Amino acid sequence: MKPTAFTILLFTLTCTTLLARKEPTSSLQKGKQIFFDFRLEQPYDSGQVPAKTQRTVFSKVFKKYLTDSLRCNANFDSRNGTDPLKAARDAGQIVPAIADVATGSFTAAGQAQTLYVISVSECNASHADNFGTKRVAIFSGQQLVLDADIDFRSSVVLKSDLDGDGVNELLMTSADMSQGTLTEMAILVSFKGTKVNVIEDFGTVTLDSCASGLPGSSDKASVISISDVIPGGMPKFQTDNYSSSCRGAKRWKFLSSGKMPD
Repeated sequence: MKPTAFTILLFTLTCTTLLARKEPTSSLQKGKQIFFDFRLEQPYDSGQVPAKTQRTVFSKVFKKYLTDSLRCNANFDSRNGTDPLKAARDAGQIVPAIADVATGSFTAAGQAQTLYVISVSECNASHADNFGTKRVAIFSGQQLVLDADIDFRSSVVLKSDLDGDGVNELLMTSADMSQGTLTEMAILVSFKGTKVNVIEDFGTVTLDSCASGLPGSSDKASVISISDVIPGGMPKFQTDNYSSSCRGAKRWKFLSSGKMPD
C-alpha cells in the first residue's frame, strides 16, 4: 500500500525530533536517588515543529481552528456560558500551537508514539486563564490514540519508566509569572490505557521572586527523590525544598520537606 502524505509527514517529524532532541530519561537504581532537581537551570529547546506538521496534527484534534490571532472574531461573546474557554473551543475561536513534543511508549508497551503538548490559545483567554488550556495528543503512526486536557501543563521535563512496565511516564510542568514572581508546578503523569493518570502531584516546585525586586525576595526550588525502586511498582517520592538569596551565585539552604510552603 502506498504511504499517505500524513504517514510520511509524521515519520519525518519523529525522525527529526529524535535526532534534534533526546528527552531526559531517569536512570533507576535500588537506593535513594534524585529523580529531578529544580534548582538546576533547564536547557531551552528552541526547535520548532514545522507549520505543515502542526496543521496536520491540529486537523486531527480540532474540528475547526484559526491560524492567526488577528482572525479572532472581535464580536464573539463567550460570556453567556459557564465555561468561556469551552465556548471558544466549540466555536473554533482558537489559535493552537505545539508547545512541546516527546517520543516513547505512552499508552502501551512496545509502541512507537509521538506525544504533542498543544497550547490551545482560546481567543478570549487572559492571564487569569493562563492564556488558554493545554492538551495532550498522542499519535501511533497516523492514528490519534489520545486527546485530553492536561490542566495547563505545557512542558515535558523528564521521561521515565519507574515501574519497569515498558510504558513511559512524564514529569510535566506549568509556569506562571505574576508581579515579578515565577511559580512553577509539577506532576508525574502517565497515559497508560489511553487515559490521563496523575501518579503524583508535587505542587509548587519553583517559587522565584527575585525579579520582583522586593525586600526579602528569594529563589525557592524543590529536589524530588525516589526510593524503594521495585520492578512492577511505583517508588516512594520525597520532596525537599531549598532556598537561595537573589544576590550573586546560588547558595542553596535546606528549607523543608514535603509540599513547598507558600
